[in-house]
Amino acid sequence: MSRARGIRRNTAAAALLATAGALTLSACAVGPRYHRPSAPPAPVFKEGQGWTPATPAQITGESWWSIYDDPVLSSLEKQVEVSNQNLAAAVANYYAAREAAGVTRGSFFPSLGVAGAATRAGGGSRNATFSGPSGFVPTGTGTRTLYEANGNASWDLDIWGKIRRQLESDVSKAQASAADVAAARLSAQASLAEDYFQLRAEEQQLRLLKTSVQDYQVSLQIAQNRVNAGVTTLADVYSARTQLESTVAQENTVELDRAKLEHAIAVLTGQAPSQLSIAEGEFTSTVPVVPAGVPSQLLLRRPDIAAAERDVESANAEIGVAETAWFPSLTLSGSYGYESSSLSSLIRASNSVWSFGPSLAANLFNGGATLAQIRESRALYDSSVATYRQTVLTAFQQVEDDLATLDHLQTEYAQEEQAVADAQKSETLTLNQYKAGVADYASVLTAQTARLNAQINALSVQSQRLVASVDLIDATGGGWDSAQLKARNDGVAESLESTVAGP
Repeated sequence: MSRARGIRRNTAAAALLATAGALTLSACAVGPRYHRPSAPPAPVFKEGQGWTPATPAQITGESWWSIYDDPVLSSLEKQVEVSNQNLAAAVANYYAAREAAGVTRGSFFPSLGVAGAATRAGGGSRNATFSGPSGFVPTGTGTRTLYEANGNASWDLDIWGKIRRQLESDVSKAQASAADVAAARLSAQASLAEDYFQLRAEEQQLRLLKTSVQDYQVSLQIAQNRVNAGVTTLADVYSARTQLESTVAQENTVELDRAKLEHAIAVLTGQAPSQLSIAEGEFTSTVPVVPAGVPSQLLLRRPDIAAAERDVESANAEIGVAETAWFPSLTLSGSYGYESSSLSSLIRASNSVWSFGPSLAANLFNGGATLAQIRESRALYDSSVATYRQTVLTAFQQVEDDLATLDHLQTEYAQEEQAVADAQKSETLTLNQYKAGVADYASVLTAQTARLNAQINALSVQSQRLVASVDLIDATGGGWDSAQLKARNDGVAESLESTVAGP
């Protein structure tokens, strides 16, 4: 008879578990289905129409800096990937977000535990009893010790989809964090490239100044010779010396600027400034410009846009989490173990105790807290949608700005090159006239100053063009694509899809 009752209990428990499992798998998750919000329309880039980059280049993969064909730059950029501390922090945040999704995923399964206890109690009445968690054990008078050993299990059934919606939210957050990693990497790489080109520009300016110092020393000697010959005054000598000393002083300023840029590059590569020394190199005269493409492609190529869109989906899922508070929660719980007043006889069939059953809980009144929480979730969703659309607009603006900058600087650089050529001719003619005694030294000084200024201006424009080309690559995603989010989530999304298969 006892065996028959045990079989019936086991059959009933199995049937209840099967029913619970079926309810969980077939239940629909409450809350709105996610649809990607519409982005501000922009069929083409305004500044890109009718303009062909002077030296177009195509980026393959994420090693976008290779289009500059600079081995030193490439070596430095590779160090960003492994040593930049801001990037390391972003990667750690991604791992934390990924594991948070794993914690939520664990809520789909029952929790199992074991426990043991030894409790001593006493009472003064002959009818006193000691109560264990699974029933009453008579103790009589005096003190008694109760030994317990049991296993327990509980299972929160996700009938209304609260756990599924929470997992959707956590996976979206993990994917947004993965996009943040890509954005942090691209930002550090772009900053390094900009600093590097500016460092090379400072070196080129230093070379221009050194050449000018040599020229001014020659001019000073000519002026001194003319004074010795009695054909001019010491005023020319002082003017030549002033020009020379001012130019030497400029060299110190340029050297300081270069040192600061080298320090910045060291930090971007995860090194102390004392650990990095960059040998002097040539300043590139080629500006490879990457075509911006069409705005619709930008939505897939910008990691910050992808992160903002993933935040929208996360906020959408949180609405469903909040709405499940309207419905009751169902939990299955059970335990099986032994209780005895003697430790030596604890594990016996006669001392076994068990319990199993469902529990249903619902909130009938909480002062409007549930409604307020749902409204809060919807407001946060609206905020995330607005942030996403603003991110898209800002991305469009950045690309338009960079296209306009490159277009205008391309024209300006051609004009500056012509100005340098004219200034060099003017300097040569004026100096020859001064030697012949048909021009004063003030004219020489003016011509030499104009030539140096023209060279520095042309160098500045060329440096700005290189920085703008890096900015355009940054603004268009640097070869990144949103499809990489699925490749970087390490199975989190796949786990979600396999777990949440219901409608």
